[in-house]
Amino acid sequence: MPASTTTAPLVLTAKALLLDMDGTIVNSDAVVERCWREWAVSHGLDPHEALKVVHGRQGYATMAILLPERPMELNYAENTVMLARETADTDGVVPVGGAPEFMASIASLPHALVTSADAALAAARMTAAALPMPRIRVTAESVSASKPDPEGFLKGAAELGVDPADCIVFEDSGAGIAAGLAAGMRVIGIGPRAAAHGPTAHVPDLTSVRVDTTPNGAIRLTLTPPTR
Repeated sequence: MPASTTTAPLVLTAKALLLDMDGTIVNSDAVVERCWREWAVSHGLDPHEALKVVHGRQGYATMAILLPERPMELNYAENTVMLARETADTDGVVPVGGAPEFMASIASLPHALVTSADAALAAARMTAAALPMPRIRVTAESVSASKPDPEGFLKGAAELGVDPADCIVFEDSGAGIAAGLAAGMRVIGIGPRAAAHGPTAHVPDLTSVRVDTTPNGAIRLTLTPPTR
């Protein structure tokens, strides 16, 4: 008989969950790629190469990487324009697989949104994807540094009153995964971008995550199938 390829589920426990938005619970790739491809072409850049650094970062930080000689003041100004454009464009914004059920399962548990989007963009995309907005959220306006800096995740943990080591981050991008790990947290990578960036565990989407609680009230996450 051939050897079984079945792997045992991976079980992780935590006191709080910190959720990225784009690519993690909301699939906004169509909008992000549409807007940033046009931006890259307008600046004489290769869109394919530009998209390698876009995901997970605030726009001004992406611009600083792609146009390193340009004054940061121009990046901030152009990012304001980009945010307004992305907020107005919700065509193709949908929930990541399993996100509605996942969000329902954590509704009464400690969790926060930690996103590189500003408040307006976060609201537009969560609404377009028909997902509930977490009560606690850390958006672009809340931090002084973009992911991969850990500031956002550390602030989310502080607002929840939970030690960083007791938090689990859900992320899809290299910048976001690096930020979560730098914050001293475990990171569950979501989707195809995440696997290459060394998350604690990786799943294809949120249909592979089951949420319940332990007898002592901790959050228990069962991941099937795990890759690490």
